[in-house]
Amino acid sequence: MRALTALPAVAAFLSTATISGAFPLSPLVSLDYINLVGNYSSEYNITYFRKIPFAAPPLPPTNRFRAPQPPLHHNKNELYITDQDFDMCPQRNTSGSEDCLYLSVYSRPWTTEQNLTRRDDDTGRPVLVNFYGGAFIEGSATWTLAAAPLFPVLNVSDNNDFLIVQPNYRVNALGFLPGKEIKASNTADLNPGLLDQQYALEWVKNNIQHFGGNPHNVSIWGQSAGGGSVVSQILASSQAGVPLFDKAITSSPFWPKTYKYNDPEAQALYDQLVSLTGCGNATDSLACLKAVDVQALRDASLVIDYDHTYTTSSWTWAPVIDGEFLKDSLTSTIQKKEISVDYVYGLYNSDEGKNFIPPGLENTTSTDGYNSSLASYNNWVRGFLPRFTESQLQEVNRLYPEHGSTETIPSYDNTYKRAQLVYRDLMFACPSYWLASSAKVQGWLAEYAIPPAKHGSDTIWWDNVNTNQTSDPLIYDGYAGAFASFIETGNPNAHKVTDSSILGAPGIRKGEEFVITEDGFQQVKLVQLKKRCNFWLKNGPSIPI
Repeated sequence: MRALTALPAVAAFLSTATISGAFPLSPLVSLDYINLVGNYSSEYNITYFRKIPFAAPPLPPTNRFRAPQPPLHHNKNELYITDQDFDMCPQRNTSGSEDCLYLSVYSRPWTTEQNLTRRDDDTGRPVLVNFYGGAFIEGSATWTLAAAPLFPVLNVSDNNDFLIVQPNYRVNALGFLPGKEIKASNTADLNPGLLDQQYALEWVKNNIQHFGGNPHNVSIWGQSAGGGSVVSQILASSQAGVPLFDKAITSSPFWPKTYKYNDPEAQALYDQLVSLTGCGNATDSLACLKAVDVQALRDASLVIDYDHTYTTSSWTWAPVIDGEFLKDSLTSTIQKKEISVDYVYGLYNSDEGKNFIPPGLENTTSTDGYNSSLASYNNWVRGFLPRFTESQLQEVNRLYPEHGSTETIPSYDNTYKRAQLVYRDLMFACPSYWLASSAKVQGWLAEYAIPPAKHGSDTIWWDNVNTNQTSDPLIYDGYAGAFASFIETGNPNAHKVTDSSILGAPGIRKGEEFVITEDGFQQVKLVQLKKRCNFWLKNGPSIPI
């Protein structure tokens, strides 16, 4: 079907909402199941569709814990107004609704000469699908014009012109409940949160051409658990041999331990949720979970969230190896050289492990069970890596000595810094390094080193509009510009915004990373990170990751 074509029942409405020769103020996109009306912002100069249903509501009992189902068909003689808020999926407290599988699309405005019809060739605009973070326990894709996601990246240069798609996906227990009962069920699926993301990517493949996008030029990006979601989609796409994208950005990808769905650590989560929701005495525990009040699930999920924060599960809700969507672990897939994505831009922050280790490791005395002593550090490492042998733990201590350094940290001499580097590398830096190194065509690795360089501190340059982007145009142009160029071309340097005297990103095959500092940009040789990531890769099954 053609996009931006008025049906008879709505022609009068549209004729009053367009400007001849300019762009539609309320463009209509007609899909096979719905007629969508978008909007235009003169302040941000974007055309946008904020609320598009891309799957059926995953409501209880039928669709709870189930893979996403086809979207409901709407009356084709009616318009669906997309300029409205939508609920986040149920969060850890009282927020959100299970009717949450919506996405948004926005771009620079259309003109009457551009993108007016469905494109079946490769001349449409590149497409970026962005997954939000939140440790797989929270997060939302809904947004307002004042906080359009990634607008600073789209707006950094006129050389880039792409569409941004932002989908919701289920989180915490509703999106990541493991267990043998789920696997055995015909009415539930493992990793439904990841399946939501995959369904959104399939929606893009089937529908984005109606918005002037090119379904054959798709990038995916995420930060934190959004980056971990990108890792998941790379693994699933590579293992299935069905590419839904060709470029991927992993910003600080939170990639926690990935147990098999029925490992003791995973099964314990299912059993605990059953107990906490009062389903322990039910004849069919899964049927009980599918029918229980959503607030009971929220409350139980919140309890479970923090049970093993510093030890075995490292934030608990996470992807699991299910044998269907995720068939193998990250490290195994890397070692088998089975990654199948053309371009990868991987990133991590210098000090982002600080957000995730026990604060007590920094103090001589503590109330959280940890302190700055060597004995306390060793206790944390053993709890964090419970499957490691003494020989493996000794190797960790050799690679992360009491007095050491990194590519950008000249020296450290305390257990707190030591522990945060272990966590940083294993959960964030190495997944980006491995994937960038495994890209079929080319990969790049970047390290954000502007203090405090903690987890999420880099988002000020590219996530939403703020004063940093005007107060320090060098960093904004160089950092956000590299993202925009990569999305558009697969190369962070192809549409470089900074001038030729400013360093760009070196390809990882040169053995270097792109470092963002207070004073500008550097190209730094990889030494410690390469050695440490090789160790974690070799020992992946014992983590497991």
